Amino acid sequence: MSESPPAHVEIFSNAHNTRIGEQTINIFNGNHYVSSSDQANLTQLLQPIFDASHARDIEISPPNSACFPGTRITVIRTIVTWADSTLLWNTHVLWLYGFVGCGKSAIALAIALKFERRSRLVGSFFFFRNTGDRSRMTKFAVTLAFQMAANIPEAAPFIKKAVTEKGLLGLSLVAQLRRLVYEPFKAAAKRGRLLKTFLLKGPFLIVIDGLDECEDRKEVEAFIDDMLDFFKKNPLVPLRFLITSRVEQHIQGRLEKDQVYLENLVNHCSRADIDTFMQACFDAEKQRNSVIKAYIRNHGDWPVENDKQQLVDHIGGSFIFASALFKYIVDPTDDRSTPMDRLPHTLDMNPGLDTLYAKTLSRSQHLPYFSDIVSTLALIFEPLPITGIAELLRIEPFEFVRVLVNLQAIIHIPGTDNLPVTMCHTSLRDFLTTKSRSGHFFTPPSYHLRILYQCSTLHDDGQQTDTAAALYSIRCSAKHIELFTHLPPAAQGPIPCFPQTLDALYTHVLAKSENDLHFPDIISTIVLLCSPISVAEISELLGIETFKVIQVLVNLQPVINVPEIVDPVTICHPSIHQFLTTKSQSGHFFVPPSYHLKLSYHYFSLSLKHMLSHTLLSPVASQSFEWRDRCRWHWRELLEAISEPAIYNELEQLTHLPSQTFPYQHIFSFTQLFLWVLKDLDPKPQQNLLALTKCIESLALALECDHTPDKWLQYSFSQLVNTDILKAGLMGPLEIHEGQAMALQHNMQRVEAAIRAKGFSHHLEHSWGPNVNEIHMHLRLSKWTVMGAYLVLKWLFAHAQAAMNPTGPGVTCVLRLEVIVEENWKVKIRIQTHTQPFAT
Repeated sequence: MSESPPAHVEIFSNAHNTRIGEQTINIFNGNHYVSSSDQANLTQLLQPIFDASHARDIEISPPNSACFPGTRITVIRTIVTWADSTLLWNTHVLWLYGFVGCGKSAIALAIALKFERRSRLVGSFFFFRNTGDRSRMTKFAVTLAFQMAANIPEAAPFIKKAVTEKGLLGLSLVAQLRRLVYEPFKAAAKRGRLLKTFLLKGPFLIVIDGLDECEDRKEVEAFIDDMLDFFKKNPLVPLRFLITSRVEQHIQGRLEKDQVYLENLVNHCSRADIDTFMQACFDAEKQRNSVIKAYIRNHGDWPVENDKQQLVDHIGGSFIFASALFKYIVDPTDDRSTPMDRLPHTLDMNPGLDTLYAKTLSRSQHLPYFSDIVSTLALIFEPLPITGIAELLRIEPFEFVRVLVNLQAIIHIPGTDNLPVTMCHTSLRDFLTTKSRSGHFFTPPSYHLRILYQCSTLHDDGQQTDTAAALYSIRCSAKHIELFTHLPPAAQGPIPCFPQTLDALYTHVLAKSENDLHFPDIISTIVLLCSPISVAEISELLGIETFKVIQVLVNLQPVINVPEIVDPVTICHPSIHQFLTTKSQSGHFFVPPSYHLKLSYHYFSLSLKHMLSHTLLSPVASQSFEWRDRCRWHWRELLEAISEPAIYNELEQLTHLPSQTFPYQHIFSFTQLFLWVLKDLDPKPQQNLLALTKCIESLALALECDHTPDKWLQYSFSQLVNTDILKAGLMGPLEIHEGQAMALQHNMQRVEAAIRAKGFSHHLEHSWGPNVNEIHMHLRLSKWTVMGAYLVLKWLFAHAQAAMNPTGPGVTCVLRLEVIVEENWKVKIRIQTHTQPFAT
């Protein structure tokens, strides 16, 4: 007797967000299924969002809409007929469009649930404005891919293989959709189970609801174009897309094509559906409302048929309007009137939602904090819980709830203080932010500034940093700044409460840390750096303990982004940089461009310390080359930003910095001044002699301070700073009169005395005398050593001294250098001298 074939077992078939303990069953009859460990691994790799699908909790993740039993039968049947068609040349995309509140999301949910039960749902994504990732395309592809791995296990291996490719999640939306959704589905569709399902039941379906709610319009356009292109190239793939949205130009222009089945929901807004819905709502309310029960006992049924039919006619085809009107009529919080009183009033409201919104809002407008609460709800980018908004506004949660209780017809109040508060429909936000519609309920866009101020108070000393409001401020402050700065000046205010301007807000935030000793250096560094660095690197660069850097930065949120210790610290918005670098705006917080000198020196010091120690001083010490490059960049920025006399003054101030590496400051001055005169870089110094005089003096000071200068004397300039080539052509004239010559000679003597005193006199043996008129050097200054540079200067000034000695006092020696480029990166440096009477 032959053995029976093994039973067909599926693990995670059509599962959603399922968590099961240990298991190892993977393969049956050649079919591969995703295990719990694979699911967990994909979650970690993809990092999808879990509140965007049809399976989300609609009570806390809007839209909170579902088809009422017995309604929407015709339109659902139409969509199912299209989706069930096995005609491979049929249109792959159906666009269901309609006006606000006509039930698009409810129908999308119904279709998703129906196809989930039929094991033909690939995934779903319900967009909703101002809900973080659900209002962006950022997580769209990875979320659909994650759902597909659970619903179609055969696709999971292909998804996992794709997501492990280096850099995929950093690519464009189109690339992610191709690699994570379309291609894995194509590969899985060739397997026996999917092919059998398609032939027997029909194609598979992806449901996309509220595409108009997505804020990334360019990405939406790219998604539509690429989707249609994919189906054009793959007409036989058994996959359908149901897309719902309002009629927006960027969507309509791309979906009104022969490839797309168009369905206008207005054609399916049945009066009978609204009648059924309202009748069921009133019947349920009559069973639980004691006031209505008492009324019916004395006056008969309510509402009377004529009033109900007038109400149905007044509503038209909008389910959201019907729902909001019903909530308004039976509102249990309104003790000034009864449902029987309010029903006739609803018939006077204009069709649509504006009148209802205004009528509902008016019930709380007399309460404290009403304006702040409503404006905050209208402008925040992500829904916050009751405790979060109360913390943001610095009010008690009960004061917030007191306002919302009267607004339940248009705003969802969650069951606990820790669940998000959401609007029943995004049209309420449109109403509040459109002055012509909302009148005195209008939320001006300048209120973004007030929210920014409230965000800044969440980071004062002693405040918790992990609350919903504090985390929101870190994530979204930059968005509030961006919107505010793009307003025309007239719309920016001044607003009637503090802060009245963006500059006032920035001043307020910066003042929190200004008394800290390290504040000026830390804020100047963050503002002027050529590219952002981490807290650890700021600590290393400035020689400040890490905890002290953090101590300054935490008070500067939300204008400064303070990430983990190894991630870059960044400025939230370019307007903050402009504020801090414009003295008329920032006042005593002004970051002068002269601070580039300190940054150039700090990078020079780090690099030199690393080379002299021959050990890795820190995790960032391996960036020695980058330090030298940054040193050069900041020096160039300095040269372009301030005058030559100011540069000499700043170099002088550098020697007064508290430092345990005092010689480094003089080595830095020598190096930068020498290269400034000789390298092929603009702007050039106008006072070459003064620059070279200070250069020699700096070298003398460095040698006198350092007991072991032998290492850095032999360093090339490429080891100190990444540099450029020697400037070709004529250089000069250098006019040296008797007093200057004496000062130069004095500093030369100091240099040579220090070199001999430290036992390095052999370095002086290769110097050139005044009898040598030309020398050969490397074209690249990076090949010159510190000692070699000094010998060139010694040779130069020896010529000046020799020219002046025979002529006596009262003369000026004029030197000119001619740099001639030769082969093999060599140059010939020729000196010309003559004397002339000294001009007083």
